[in-house]
Amino acid sequence: MRPAKLTAIALVWLLSGCAAVSINDNLAATQDFAKDKLQAEPLWLATDEARTQADAEVNVALDKPLTVDDAVRITLRYSPGFQIVLAESAAASADATRSARLSNPLLSFEKMVRTDAGIRELEITRSLAFSLFDVLTLPSRIQIANAQQQRLRMQAASDTVQAATEARQAWIRAVAAQQSVIYAEQVMQAAEAGAELARRMQAAGNFNRLQRAREQAFYADATAQLARARQLAQACRETLIRRLGLNEEQAARIQLPERLPDLPNIPRDEKSTAQTALDERLDVRLARFNLDATARAAGLTRVESVVNGLTVGVANKSESGRPMQRGYSLEVPLPIFDFGDATRANAQAQYMAAFYRTAQTATDASSQVRQSYFDYRTMYDLAKHYRDEIVPLRKTISDEVQLQYNGMLIGVFDLLADAREQASSVIGAIDAQRDFWLADATLQATLIGKPMALSMKPGTD
Repeated sequence: MRPAKLTAIALVWLLSGCAAVSINDNLAATQDFAKDKLQAEPLWLATDEARTQADAEVNVALDKPLTVDDAVRITLRYSPGFQIVLAESAAASADATRSARLSNPLLSFEKMVRTDAGIRELEITRSLAFSLFDVLTLPSRIQIANAQQQRLRMQAASDTVQAATEARQAWIRAVAAQQSVIYAEQVMQAAEAGAELARRMQAAGNFNRLQRAREQAFYADATAQLARARQLAQACRETLIRRLGLNEEQAARIQLPERLPDLPNIPRDEKSTAQTALDERLDVRLARFNLDATARAAGLTRVESVVNGLTVGVANKSESGRPMQRGYSLEVPLPIFDFGDATRANAQAQYMAAFYRTAQTATDASSQVRQSYFDYRTMYDLAKHYRDEIVPLRKTISDEVQLQYNGMLIGVFDLLADAREQASSVIGAIDAQRDFWLADATLQATLIGKPMALSMKPGTD
């Protein structure tokens, strides 16, 4: 093959781009980001072999109590919900690659037969045309496509943060709800013992109806609260299962730790937290890229609004008994009815919208970080207050009540009431600890650039 022909083929291939390369590059960028920020590497399960391998990894992880890191890892490497994110990102990447390619050339063929006085004459016209306008604007469209690929990478990173954060929060709620059930059962058992003792004392004539009814009412309330706690634990567990994308067999095998992690000894520093947000926020970077891409697109639009097509071609015509005719063709749309002013105005308005959206995103970023840190620090102080003040005080009171009961200074109902109050304070401590870890997960997402509202409502998708 001649060198000139090889060069032409290579040039066509280069200009056409490769969708698979862009998709793989974007996936690699998402994986690098997740490994750095989330300590987990996403996988795109595009083959049966990859899906089988991922399924085996999940089964190994389910052989032991599931940690929060396991939950994030399974979500990013197995969950069908996150696979949708990766597949849609790949589709958008392919579209961006296609937008920078040259339009296919147009081949036309005409065959005309004329019969005159019994003589049959044949006329054939062949032409090959391509858009010269596409060639001239190719550099601009390549720049726009590259910016679009970069935007898709940041969007995929943002979606990855959201998926990981939702999995983390679902795990926190599930563990906390399971832990609360244990103490709700203790409250119910103490209430049941009090109700039974009250029934016996009324039968012996030592309790009146009011005293027994109070104990019975508390037992009824404790039973209802236990039912709600169990229902909440099941709802939170199922939410976690959906986040992980587990099938029925895997869902039956899932084990959760007995308790939430302990509070950190020292909370995050507010100043360093705010600086991290300004340096690394994905949404701010994404808004800037969108602004640059809009500016490039607006420049191309100004050209297209005046000349939106320029086609050049070569043609030849052959007729029976006559020499072949050769020539060229040129097609240029005339701006008679549409002068392009509406198109240019639209592009300018879109640029201004992108400009102010970038400014608003930067303003929102600072505010969201401040709010997330305030929530984080408030939940930390509250959980620490329960851990260091309320629970130890309830324990001290319980020890003193036990001593007084052993010395027959108080009755059994006082002992049961103290047991109920102590269990209730522990449940409050669990809730405070849960809210802190939820706030911590929200703050981490907000620092990276996927602002998420802190929701204390458990059992929600």
